Amino acid sequence: MYDYDPYEFLTQVPEFTLSSESFTAGQTLPTAQVNAGGHPDGRDLSPQLSWSGFPAGTRSFAVTLFDPDAPTASGFWHWAVANIPASVTSLAEGAGDAHGSPGLPASALTFRNDAGYPGYMGSAPPAGHGAHRYMFVVHAVGVESLDLAPDATPAVLGFNLHFHTLARARLTGVFEV
Repeated sequence: MYDYDPYEFLTQVPEFTLSSESFTAGQTLPTAQVNAGGHPDGRDLSPQLSWSGFPAGTRSFAVTLFDPDAPTASGFWHWAVANIPASVTSLAEGAGDAHGSPGLPASALTFRNDAGYPGYMGSAPPAGHGAHRYMFVVHAVGVESLDLAPDATPAVLGFNLHFHTLARARLTGVFEV
């Protein structure tokens, strides 16, 4: 694994709690959360996520999944969702299905991941590249809705989150082929 932490360079905000019934922080992601095209048992299911302890002024949430260890100059975005209502404090496993899922609220806006489709893409490090970190982050947002186009990129989401994030919760899993 590498030492680069992309969140160190962002404006520091308070933290809140993020947990998962699907995986344990710092541990290997189960094959359910692995890319189906890159592993025979991979299922591309987004993990179950729950969060609490966010600021009282939270009006919505955004959820992102980033691999900073991808062999690119920009990492790899596996999942990005915005405009999750503040009343939603958990997502069921599989909520990020690329084919649509009742697990996301109607107001949620899912952006294209770096593979080019809107939805969750499981971990998929190149064989022999070593362990990659998969950073699941829930952003507490101070507005009900980020005014972004459906074809916006996760980077554009991140830029807008810079101006509206009140707090951030992180949970990192690893995977290696």
